[in-house]
Amino acid sequence: MHTQRMAVSVSVLALLTLAACGTEPGSGSRSGDGGDTVQSDVPVTGVAWSVDSMTVGGKKTEAPDGSRLEFDPKGRAKAGFGCNHISADARVEGDRITLAKPVSTQMACDEKTETFEKAALAAMDGELTAKLSGEKLTLTTEGGDSFALSEEKPADLAGTRWAVTTLLSGETATSVPADLPKDRVPHLTFGEDGTVHGNSGCNSFHGKAEVKGSTITFGPPAGTKKLCPEAEMETERAVLAALDGPATYTIKGSTLTVTSKDGKGVGATATPTTTEGTQTTEGIQEHG
Repeated sequence: MHTQRMAVSVSVLALLTLAACGTEPGSGSRSGDGGDTVQSDVPVTGVAWSVDSMTVGGKKTEAPDGSRLEFDPKGRAKAGFGCNHISADARVEGDRITLAKPVSTQMACDEKTETFEKAALAAMDGELTAKLSGEKLTLTTEGGDSFALSEEKPADLAGTRWAVTTLLSGETATSVPADLPKDRVPHLTFGEDGTVHGNSGCNSFHGKAEVKGSTITFGPPAGTKKLCPEAEMETERAVLAALDGPATYTIKGSTLTVTSKDGKGVGATATPTTTEGTQTTEGIQEHG
């Protein structure tokens, strides 16, 4: 068996390799010819998984729109089921994932979403058996309940409204305050013409953003000059620090990460452009 199995603390990629070995002995990294063949060359880490449904007690429930689950290489599982942000420790051994210490934000949700979240949160505190087949992943609890997931295709950088959810500083990640006014939640939209505009947490801004390969070079931003409460100004300073000069970016499913050369960065999620007003009038609203 591959040595990746022993790297349980950091490598969820072992899940893929061992799951493939269990279902298709001796296949190596070939995808094979059968329709049900497990593809051992499709990684689990570095992939954003869209949660399609959850089956509890034999009853299947479609997941709320935008439901996602991701395993990072540092032993954490991160999920969202339409309302709150959830994370848990993730330990991988063979085709088993042991999730522990799940934590969740405490935002109010509609009844349907809240019911799904509670069931999902309960499943994220125990052992799951993983089965990967092509771009489909099934996670089954010890009690027989299960998640059905699909590999999420990456969103386009340009033309997508990116809502900033995380502020990065080296190895430290901090969530954007959940109680920011709706019109001051930081967000970015990149244009095909090499520009970027949005809101940095207090003020609206626009500027140059030249994209070459995996690098975005930001020019000095211009924007409004309002003063806001300190929590909003602190968020704004962190966002603008990440959008200064050259930065690398990655897109995994609907998640964008931008990191500048000094380690400052932001994590953002693709959101509908109609949220919080239209983008074409945003600057006028801020100046007014």
